[in-house]
Amino acid sequence: MSNSITGKTAIVTGAANGVGLAIARHFLEAGANVMFVDIDEARLISEVGEQTDGPARFFAGDLCQKLTLANLLSATVDAFERIDILVNAARVIETGDPLCSDGALLEKMLHHNLMAGLRLSQLTAKRMLAQAEKEGRQAEPVGSIINISTLAPGRAHPELLAYSISCAAVEQATRSLALALAPKGIRVNCVSFGSLMSASLHSALKTHSDWRAEITQGTPMGRIAAASELAEAVQFLASDAASFMTGQVLTVDGGRSLGDPVTVPAF
Repeated sequence: MSNSITGKTAIVTGAANGVGLAIARHFLEAGANVMFVDIDEARLISEVGEQTDGPARFFAGDLCQKLTLANLLSATVDAFERIDILVNAARVIETGDPLCSDGALLEKMLHHNLMAGLRLSQLTAKRMLAQAEKEGRQAEPVGSIINISTLAPGRAHPELLAYSISCAAVEQATRSLALALAPKGIRVNCVSFGSLMSASLHSALKTHSDWRAEITQGTPMGRIAAASELAEAVQFLASDAASFMTGQVLTVDGGRSLGDPVTVPAF
């Protein structure tokens, strides 16, 4: 099976910067039609331009608004006539006091990191199924949805309690949607990353320069990955090379999750 996505149409959210932008660019270079999606219209225009033809387009809007999601799908179909791949890479990261009981931060993390992508996945799956029925290819692979997570669900950081819960929810939503959509020809997978030069990490290293050494020392491969290395994994899951994979969380972290975060052995 080939990992080619040439001629496929992909929606990539969070595509104005960081991980989402790296994935969108990589897909474009791999021959896909790509709808770059983000709330930051100015950044999208600087990356894509205001062209009305060609394989790269952009859509700016707040994905937490249900009407925005419907408009995004319509804009994508208008531009490229179909949708084959969805990558939910948009995410919000905020720290907070784990003992704060008002729940506002948790609600925000779940709203942005779980519900927006889940609703978009549900609507996209329906659109994929409708186009497959119209084309008379219900018995063939219909589409691929890839969520983006991190190592946060498996490694407790008190100040990231809300964010970690939202990432864990994304991974569980991946499994549940995969089970529901597998008989219909739509695969749903997730890529969990760590030790990767995302936009948020790049910004954090400017004020916490000592973190770089801590990260590399805690990563068996001894370095921070480039965003393009995550994009390669996402392309694999989007392609026919992963045709028998669904409901999986693929970890791309240089082995970081294999280590014991406690320096004193527990045995």
